[in-house]
Amino acid sequence: MKYTKSEKYNTAELQSKIMGPNPVKLEEELLIDNKIPKGAVVCDLGSGQGLTSVFLAKEYDFTVYAADLWSNPEENQAFFDKMGVPRDKLIPVKADATDLPFEKEFFDAVISVDSYNYFGRDEKYLDEKLLPFIKKGGYIYVSIPGMKKDCHDNLPKELLLSWTPEQLAYMRDVNYWKNLVSKSKGAEVLTVEEMESNDEVWADWLKQDNEYAIGDRKSMEAGGGKYLNFIKIVLRKI
Repeated sequence: MKYTKSEKYNTAELQSKIMGPNPVKLEEELLIDNKIPKGAVVCDLGSGQGLTSVFLAKEYDFTVYAADLWSNPEENQAFFDKMGVPRDKLIPVKADATDLPFEKEFFDAVISVDSYNYFGRDEKYLDEKLLPFIKKGGYIYVSIPGMKKDCHDNLPKELLLSWTPEQLAYMRDVNYWKNLVSKSKGAEVLTVEEMESNDEVWADWLKQDNEYAIGDRKSMEAGGGKYLNFIKIVLRKI
């Protein structure tokens, strides 16, 4: 696909902030024809160093709470200021996804790129830990790394060049996620599907000069990418 909104974020300085396959491009694909109204209050859940949060605020006119447990809110705020985003449009918050510090029904939507697979595999998480913070009729948009077909019983040697079985446990296939979110009593499942983005977002990540990207190159250069994909999940609170 053509990433028309993402191109301006494809600079070396901004790309150095990514923490995995290009999350801005993933977010752009995730939000094609999205149903979230402009001006909505959204949570960027697992926002990392805030690049996806800037993208949401500037390109979609959302008011964004950048929620992440591992990043520094002061550093993110300095980055947001540098990017010219008004402070009332983009708010950094140190937050655990399993214990969110917001009022109930605070958000019109939650958007999560490359993080939901770490905490959302608990089948109670969606109904008990996330949906209470979303308004009735509000949306959840998720993009996560996955597998084309679950192969945990016989993991390919190419994948084990970069990742342990424990790390690969976070990556599942479309059927796994469809079955999991369908158990929710509070959310309507609108779609669970494979995304188009894979090769290009991985290529952007593997160019980065940090230890994690360098470590991931071993599997990808050996052809491990043929087993992997990204998965789009869209839910609506009933």
